[in-house]
Amino acid sequence: MLLIKNGYMIDPKSGRDGKYDILTEKDRILKIGKNLEPSSERCKIINAEGLLVAPGLVDVHVHFREPGFTQKEDITTGAAAAAKGGFTSVVLMANTKPPIDNEETLEYVLNRGRETGIHVYTCANVTVGMQGKKLTHMKTLAAAGAAGFTDDGIPLLDAAIVRKAMEEAAALDLPISFHEEDPGLISENGINHGAVSEKLGINGSPREAEITLVERDLKLALETGASINIQHISAAESVELVRRAKEKGTNIHAEATPHHFSLTENAVEEYGTLAKMNPPLRTEEDRMEIIRGLVDGTIDMIATDHAPHTEEEKAKPITQAPSGIIGLETALALGITELVDKGYLTMCQLLRLMSTNPAALYHLDAGYLEEGGPADLILIDTYARVIPGDYVSKAANCPFTGWELKGKVVRTITSGTEVYVSE
Repeated sequence: MLLIKNGYMIDPKSGRDGKYDILTEKDRILKIGKNLEPSSERCKIINAEGLLVAPGLVDVHVHFREPGFTQKEDITTGAAAAAKGGFTSVVLMANTKPPIDNEETLEYVLNRGRETGIHVYTCANVTVGMQGKKLTHMKTLAAAGAAGFTDDGIPLLDAAIVRKAMEEAAALDLPISFHEEDPGLISENGINHGAVSEKLGINGSPREAEITLVERDLKLALETGASINIQHISAAESVELVRRAKEKGTNIHAEATPHHFSLTENAVEEYGTLAKMNPPLRTEEDRMEIIRGLVDGTIDMIATDHAPHTEEEKAKPITQAPSGIIGLETALALGITELVDKGYLTMCQLLRLMSTNPAALYHLDAGYLEEGGPADLILIDTYARVIPGDYVSKAANCPFTGWELKGKVVRTITSGTEVYVSE
């Protein structure tokens, strides 16, 4: 049992906030109230004076690289990075080796996830072998525990396959998430086609590569009724397309990453391959439109796209190095520093984007604080200075290393158990 006293609580689901004590028993919240007392001698008291008490964060887009690429990350180290970042629930992507297109691999990943201190869910693939040609047995995979479906990392190019996948996902009432980049329009991925790519002497990835697939998939989603997630949105036009689609249907969702609301293509000049990602960082206009989308609800989730790579891989020339950065240990501080402190969002709105909304998309019992609800919560010092660099992830491919940010996770509690306590 835990008794968290004297903290300032924010529950983004209900909008309730104020100074409350929270008493947990086993994996649930037993009571929320004023001046609560421990119910037994076995109850541990945590003084949260001066701290914000919030629901555990939920990240619906992470890569833990297991099976197949454990030199970059594994489920144990990824979960540890998540706990340090305040995430009590994560949804893994399915582009592993072998991919999660079969029950055996799905079961392996879920069992490994149960060995960690947090809730680890995973998507299964949309197509067999991520080849984009034949659908997986989506119904069977859903029955085996898949939280949703995606071929993240490889765009789906066959519209007929996409329509059929959406129809299957809609029948199963599970979300389907899309990596929107048409490779036929891209010369060198990871860098925006623009001023910086010109300086580097490469063609890069034009915004049209994203826009065309976003437009197609929004149309198909409205026609099929599927619940879809436009992943790691990067272009202003894509945000506007989602905004218009949301006026016509309620099952349209989109996510933005901290790097896309914090950086522009200019970061490539400063950080090199550490600022290379798919889709790429784009212009200041795109960055501001992403922030506007977060403010007005067009983009309803923040997800990290935590993508670990080895130092050797990222040391390659920019056209050869893999795309992606780690993000679990910096996401909350970036949200507080770049969105809350700059007046774009309230803390409650940020928490909704990082907990309540992503949990709702995947039908997870998470992202809220109420009696009888899950004892998944975090304690945050919103004023504490944070300088990223001491990562618990296996990887350190992050452009935010050495930045001065604000907002430190002090404790992470999952199912009533402390899984991370800051030093």
